[in-house]
Amino acid sequence: MRKKDCFYLGKIAKKFSFKGEVLLYLDTDQPELYENMESVFVDLGKNLVPFFIETAQLHKGDFLRVKFEDVDSEAEADEILGSEVYLPLSALPPLEGNQFYFHEIIGFAVEDQRLGPIGEIVGVNDTTAQPLFEIEWNTRQILVPMIDDFIIEVNRVQKKIVLNTPEGLVDLYL
Repeated sequence: MRKKDCFYLGKIAKKFSFKGEVLLYLDTDQPELYENMESVFVDLGKNLVPFFIETAQLHKGDFLRVKFEDVDSEAEADEILGSEVYLPLSALPPLEGNQFYFHEIIGFAVEDQRLGPIGEIVGVNDTTAQPLFEIEWNTRQILVPMIDDFIIEVNRVQKKIVLNTPEGLVDLYL
């Protein structure tokens, strides 16, 4: 399994017991969706290694208390401590309406209600306080904040997003 075919689920944050249990920090708004997983991929030395789950239960909100198969001691738990955990993209729950995963909208055409077609989404910048659509238009880059009020329609069939941006925002780039 390659990282590009997976999504980041979280990180093995702490040991929980002397029997090898660990606490997995879940980087998600819906941790309950991941309580019944059979396995995960753990990033060990730049390789994604499958780890099978014996038991798992939610622990204090964003943590999942996990007992992996073949991790039976504190020393074995120490070896995976701090490792990132991934799941295949196919494990993501489907979204509907104007909700979307960042990876799924790459390549979508973008249309502004006022200006018409304004380019194609080539990336999402989520390193800022407000995530931004990175739109390419005739070798120019247009950055539009991902604000729910701006997003009118996400059309998965036509691979198109319709925006209603404030006057002047996109004009700055054109």
